Amino acid sequence: MVMLRNPVGYNHCGSQEDFLVMKFGLYLPNFGPYGNARLLSDLAVSAEQAGWDGFFLWDHITRYWPTDVADAWVSLSAVAARTERMRLGALITPLPRRRPWKVAREALTLDRLSNGRLILGVGLGSSGGSEVEWDNFGEEMDLKRRAGMLDEGLEIVNGLWSGEPFAFDGKYYHVKTSHFLPKPAQQPRIPVWVAGNWPHKAPFRRMARWDGMVPQTSPGIDNDMGELKEAINFTRSLRDPALPFDVAYSLPPVQAASKAEAYAEIGVTWLLVQLYPTHFGADWQETWPLEAMRKFIETNPPKL
Repeated sequence: MVMLRNPVGYNHCGSQEDFLVMKFGLYLPNFGPYGNARLLSDLAVSAEQAGWDGFFLWDHITRYWPTDVADAWVSLSAVAARTERMRLGALITPLPRRRPWKVAREALTLDRLSNGRLILGVGLGSSGGSEVEWDNFGEEMDLKRRAGMLDEGLEIVNGLWSGEPFAFDGKYYHVKTSHFLPKPAQQPRIPVWVAGNWPHKAPFRRMARWDGMVPQTSPGIDNDMGELKEAINFTRSLRDPALPFDVAYSLPPVQAASKAEAYAEIGVTWLLVQLYPTHFGADWQETWPLEAMRKFIETNPPKL
């Protein structure tokens, strides 16, 4: 974690108004050679020792080619048990593919296991190639319906985390009065980060109702800065500026190292470094350079 003068006046997460906090996390796939919960927890231990602030996993259940896949939530439980400081979470969990009450229970259990380090990242799920993880299993394919399921699902998760009797009667989900205990370790709730694609405005209005945003912009390091700034400003304009709010954005290792300060200046609070084989000279379906990827983790996070 590093601090620099705040050029945009945001008061983020209780920090002094004159400063922005930039945190650095690792962003790893949960398949291929990383489809191994024991290996992922080993890497998390190395990451914490090296000074990384967060450890985040993709949340896939299968891929387009035959390959190992590790359940992200079970893997994060192993990470939580072996680390003490780093934030952790799945980015993103497609909530419309899950039962909200099951996610609520899993999340509060993992939050307590980690002593209050979980971040819940949610979204609609990828629209590209959805047949592999959605249609093949009879899941909802219509994105508008998924959006409704996401909104209702978040209300249910948040309500069950309250520790008070909770009931819900929506279009997609119905919950008779239920009482979930214990409460999560973090109060008033586990931070919820919401993902979405700019320039579509609806997901960013949704982000503004929660605790953080995971925006996706047009690909390309040279042309995404303007779009990202626009997306951040739009979302922040819908919020009370005094309330904490995170902006998490992922970049390849080289760009993360060279552009960190520029991203901090437009309001990014978490820079997630993509630990993908494609950034280390290999294709997804080729042999991954695991030793080089591990050494990258051990060389410490980028610095401003």
